[in-house]
Amino acid sequence: MSEVKTESSGGRLTAVQGTAMYVGAVLGTGVIALPALAAEAAGPASLLAWLALVLLSAPLAFTFAALGARYPDAGGVATYAMKAFGERASAVVGWCFYLAVPPGAAAAALFGGAYVSAALGGGTTTTTVTAIGLMVVVTAANALGLRVTGKLQFMLAGLLVTLLLVAVALSLPKADTANLEPFAPHGWMAIGPAAALLVWSFAGWEAITHLAGEFRHPARDLPRAAAAAVVIVGGLYLLVAFAVVTVLGDDAAASSAPLGELMARGLGGDARFLAAGAALLLTMGAMNAYYAGAANLGAALGRDGALPGWFARGSVAGEVPRRSLALVSTLSFLALFVVVSTGLGIESLVLLTTGSFVAVYAIGVAAAVRLLPKGTKGRVSALLALVAVVALLIMAGFYLLWPLAVAGAALLYLRLNRRRHPRDEQSGAAPEPSLETAGDGPGAS
Repeated sequence: MSEVKTESSGGRLTAVQGTAMYVGAVLGTGVIALPALAAEAAGPASLLAWLALVLLSAPLAFTFAALGARYPDAGGVATYAMKAFGERASAVVGWCFYLAVPPGAAAAALFGGAYVSAALGGGTTTTTVTAIGLMVVVTAANALGLRVTGKLQFMLAGLLVTLLLVAVALSLPKADTANLEPFAPHGWMAIGPAAALLVWSFAGWEAITHLAGEFRHPARDLPRAAAAAVVIVGGLYLLVAFAVVTVLGDDAAASSAPLGELMARGLGGDARFLAAGAALLLTMGAMNAYYAGAANLGAALGRDGALPGWFARGSVAGEVPRRSLALVSTLSFLALFVVVSTGLGIESLVLLTTGSFVAVYAIGVAAAVRLLPKGTKGRVSALLALVAVVALLIMAGFYLLWPLAVAGAALLYLRLNRRRHPRDEQSGAAPEPSLETAGDGPGAS
């Protein structure tokens, strides 16, 4: 096992920028529609589902931050699985995360596009065009390199947090505690289904581990960024959810744009355009962080032989993994095309994505228990995170079949790859990354 890296890694990200990346990855699109969906499922008792997910997410965030600080590498959870359980587990984790991003990105882009459609009209056409535009912008930002990505994420997260706080602050004076009764109109058991919907809102704590090598001081800055993000994200989710329930009351369950309704109550008049702007910020922040993390992961998988070596360019800290980014972007556009052309519901994409992230969490937490030293805060967080993982696995249910299929494909690729390169299997070494890096480093950004 490699030792903890306490020196500067030569990366560019600071703790503040890392916090912004975390906020963008986790806050994302969850706040756009899920408060209303959860309220529809459980009524005011959905607030308990939000609180439970906040509490469950804290040990997960601290566990992955501890792993990232100790083993900063672009492979993220795939690297930890490699160190703990070997090549096969690493490939499974890498494929699950990598192939979860495109359908998740398509769903997120459509969520943002729906808000723009609500403001401008145009129905499906406006929604689709907006989604395409979001994908183009995020792909371009990441292709320019992490220097641009970090600054862009910092700006988006700052504007987003400010906008949400203003909307909640202006709407809360209109809150009515009578809207909290009856507290559990559908029974206490309805909290479970509501929590299952909210898993999408809290996926993302593992995403920034793929960028751990890009931090200036990973051992110091990554845990700080995670702690700050847990407080910011958890607080914002609870504030927005409380405002939706107490301000909108019975209208919360019927609203497809609860954030827009809150803004209208607080600011007066038609706030659809402001809501559309907020939705675009939320969506762009989430997509930006996930594209960056997935692109780095794909390069690391190419480096380690879990994907073709052609993708290895950009796996070194400071380089831009444009080849991997191109694949992520292409698959995202493909997922969007399938949804739009077939009329497949977005909910299925969301649940498939969530199932993949739960599988990543399960293997990542197991690796943390094995890798992190006993008696450390990280190890304690990992043990607590086991409880969270069990709960998330129960919530995923049927949709765990998707990551199981992806795992089978990953293992099949490894077997076929070894047949092509028997020397690598005999030596136990992963294929070397491509040395063809000219014009693809940070200087080319």
